[in-house]
Amino acid sequence: MLALDFIRTHPDQVRQAIRQKGVELDLDEILQLDADLRAARGKLDDLRAERNRLTFSFRGASDAERTALRDRMARLRREMRQLEEATATSNARLDELLLWVPNLPWEGAPEGPDSSHNVALRQEGRPPTFEFEPKGHVTLLEENDWADLARVTKVCGTRTYGLKGRLALLEQVLWLHAATRLMADGFQFLGVPSLAAKRAFINTGHFPFGEEDAFETPRDRLYLAGTAEIVLNSLHSGEILAEGDLPLLYAGFSPCFRREAGSGGRDVRGLLRVHQFYKVEQFVICRDDPEESARWHAKLLANAEAILADLELPYQVVECSVGDMGVGKVRMNDIETWVPACGLIGRPTAAPRC
Repeated sequence: MLALDFIRTHPDQVRQAIRQKGVELDLDEILQLDADLRAARGKLDDLRAERNRLTFSFRGASDAERTALRDRMARLRREMRQLEEATATSNARLDELLLWVPNLPWEGAPEGPDSSHNVALRQEGRPPTFEFEPKGHVTLLEENDWADLARVTKVCGTRTYGLKGRLALLEQVLWLHAATRLMADGFQFLGVPSLAAKRAFINTGHFPFGEEDAFETPRDRLYLAGTAEIVLNSLHSGEILAEGDLPLLYAGFSPCFRREAGSGGRDVRGLLRVHQFYKVEQFVICRDDPEESARWHAKLLANAEAILADLELPYQVVECSVGDMGVGKVRMNDIETWVPACGLIGRPTAAPRC
């Protein structure tokens, strides 16, 4: 979330970010609420000062003067109570609107409203050629009895899957490989729950924008997270971290849950857009410094690429457009991996986002 003083002093930059990221938000309402609240707080300070003066005036006052002072004190309390109630309402509205203010995008991000404006930066590896038509991954799963898609779908609905035998073991080996590689690079491996309170989603900028994509458990007032980042980001909430203890490097592992609310009927057959999957998430808490943040962004990207290089998978690195990166992000790179029967498939790893 952008600080109010930044919004107040850089309204044109914020307006541009609102436009670029396609957010329906009236910045003028935010600025007016801010101005009104600052004026109301000043008025309340004046009223409290007057109340203190009246309280002091009771000493040595005559009976007639005390009656007048009491009347004035009663009117003062009513005026303060009304102003405090109006201030609380306005403050709640301002807090609600501030959650919708987008972060300013990185100046090098491509302009555009969606992924069609993303720019491929470079390609790594060369896709192999075959003397036959490669089979799709669903066909291979079914022919080799590596999954039980039909039975799992019968029980759990669409966009679910269950791997079997050697492929299920391979999936676990891949998680272990990613975690081991990151641990060797100084990251602390941490398994985290998928359940988190709404505040944790707000703190990472996933809510209110992505709320429709999250599974909710209303009875417990919790949500199922779509990334370990949500829990990792809030682990140190309420703490003051010494600069000497930074950066904190985490490799978080968790089941991830997403409704895929905006994906319509795309990719229903297969394992590309599913409701539950597992992921090793890189997460860094560093100093609030743009240059250091950029260095860690580059490091996270390099780590993700190294894992794909280990697997000898051709891929390309993409610079995401302002409209595709998400409202709360400053910069995002995708890694699109080549799949024989599908071509390039985006976001197979935890591509870095700031």
